[in-house]
Amino acid sequence: MNATLAATPASTRPDLEKGLGAAGKIGFGAAIVAAIGYVAYSVYTDAAAVGVEPTTYLPFVLLFIALLIALGFEFVNGFHDTANAVATVIYTNAMPANVAVVWSGFFNFLGVLVSTGAVAFGIVSLLPVELILQVGSSAGFAMVFALLLAAILWNLATWWLGIPSSSSHTLIGSIIGVGVANAMMHGKSGTAGVDWSKAAEIGQALLFSPLIGFGVAALLFLAMRVLIRKRELYEEPKDGLPPPLWIRALLIFTCTGVSFAHGSNDGQKGMGLIMLILIGTVPTAYALNRAVPERYMAEFHSQSIAAETALVGSSTGSVEAQGVNPAEARRQVTTYIAEKTFTPATFPALSVLVHDVDAQVGQYGSLAKVPAAAVSNIRNDMYLASEAIKGLGKQKPEALSEGAQKTLATYKTSLDAGTRFIPTWVKIAVAFALGLGTMVGWRRIVVTVGEKIGKTHLTYAQGAAAELVAMGTILGADHLGLPVSTTHVLSSGVAGTMAANRSGLQMSTIRNLLMAWVLTLPVSIVMAGVLYMIFAQIF
Repeated sequence: MNATLAATPASTRPDLEKGLGAAGKIGFGAAIVAAIGYVAYSVYTDAAAVGVEPTTYLPFVLLFIALLIALGFEFVNGFHDTANAVATVIYTNAMPANVAVVWSGFFNFLGVLVSTGAVAFGIVSLLPVELILQVGSSAGFAMVFALLLAAILWNLATWWLGIPSSSSHTLIGSIIGVGVANAMMHGKSGTAGVDWSKAAEIGQALLFSPLIGFGVAALLFLAMRVLIRKRELYEEPKDGLPPPLWIRALLIFTCTGVSFAHGSNDGQKGMGLIMLILIGTVPTAYALNRAVPERYMAEFHSQSIAAETALVGSSTGSVEAQGVNPAEARRQVTTYIAEKTFTPATFPALSVLVHDVDAQVGQYGSLAKVPAAAVSNIRNDMYLASEAIKGLGKQKPEALSEGAQKTLATYKTSLDAGTRFIPTWVKIAVAFALGLGTMVGWRRIVVTVGEKIGKTHLTYAQGAAAELVAMGTILGADHLGLPVSTTHVLSSGVAGTMAANRSGLQMSTIRNLLMAWVLTLPVSIVMAGVLYMIFAQIF
C-alpha cells in the first residue's frame, strides 16, 4: 500500500519543511501541559462540587488514562484528517504550510466549541445497551480502552503509509468490534451486540459521502469552467508565487470552512466517548445534567404523565392488569432495545418505567439534588426509556397513534436534556486536542492529496471545488447528526476534479485509497474485538 512517487516537480513543490520554530514548539508543549492540567482540574472540581470522596484511587487513575487515550484519539485525528483541509491552500501557494496548519488548527478548535453534540450521542448509541448501562464496570473500561486503542493504531498505520483513511470509519468499526465480541463472550450471536439499524444509517453516510464528494466536485469544477472564464484559475500555480487576491481569498475561505466543519463533526466523536468514561467513573457529577433550568422539573413531570397516558391508551390492557413491576419493566424494556422486537408487553413495561422515573426524579425536587446512591439508577432508567421511545419511533407500531408518537417524542427530548449533555470543559479539551493535532504530522497526508491523486499539479479551481463540496457535505452531515469522513470527501473531491479536467488519476494511489476504504472496517472490528477480549480478562 505504498503511495506512488510524487507527480509534482521539485521546482513547483511548496516548502513543507518549515516548522513552528523554537517559540512555536515551546508554545505547543505548554499548550499540551495546560490542557492536561485543565482536564485534571475540571474533573476534580466537578467531583468536589457534588461531594465525591474517593475510597480508592484506582478508578480515578483509570479515568485519567482513559481520558488521555480519548484525547489522544482526537489528537491523532487532527493530524490525520485535517491535512486534507490544508493540502489545497498549500499546493496552490495560497498560504505557507506552517501558517496554514496553525490557521486550520484554530478553526478546528472553534468548530468543536460550537458543535451541537448530536453526532457525539449518535456514535455512542451504536454500543450495546448492557455496556452503556454498566460503563463504570470492568467491562466498561475494557470497552473504552479497546475501541480507542484500535482506532488510534489503525489511524497511525495509515498515516505512516501516507494514505488518507477515515477516522470515522475506524472508530465505528472499533465500536462494532467491541459489541460483537461482548455478545459472543456472553453466548449470543455476534449480530446481537450492535444496533445494526444505526450502524446501517451511519454506514450509508460514510459510503455515499465520498461518492457525493467525487461527483459534485466534478460537476462544480465543470460549472466553474463555463461560468468563470478566468484562465489563471485553471492553470498550475507559479513557482512560489501566491494566486491572484480573489482566488487566494476563495481558497483560504474553503480551507477555513473545511477546518471548521471538521472540528464540528469529528470533534464530537471524542466527546461522546469521554462522556461515557465520565459517567461510568464519576456518575454523581456527570450521569445527570445538574444544570437544567428551573422550569425543567415541572415540564418533565407533565410530559411524563402525558407519555404514560399515551402508552396506557395504546396497550391492550391497563398497566395494573398487566401486573408489571418496575424491575420486570426494566428487564422487558432492555430486552426490547437489545432485540428490536416489539411485543404486547412493551407498552405496559415502558409505561411503568416512565412512571417510576417520574416518581424517582420528583421525590428529590430537581436533578441537582439527586443523591449519589440514586444517580446511576435514575440515569440508566432515563436512558432506557429514551432508547425504547427511539425504537418505537422507527418501528411505528400500529397501536401507537400519530398523536401518541408526538407525545413520546416530546418526552424523549426532555429525557435527553437530563442525560445527554456535554460540559464546556469537555468541549474545550477536545478542541485543544484536535486543534493541536492539526499542527503536527500533517506532511504525509498533505503530500498524498496534493501530489499523488492526479497526474498534474492541483489548480486553483480544482482546490476550491473540492474544498467547497467537502465543507458543504460535512456541515450538512453535522446538522443531521451523522458522522462523515473529511478524508474521504476531500480526497474523492480532488479525484473528481482531476477526472473532470481529464488530468488523469494516479491509479496506484486510488487503489491504495480504495483498499484502505475497504479494509478499515473489518480490520478495526477485528482489532477492537480482540483487544476487548484481552482487556476483559485483565480488568
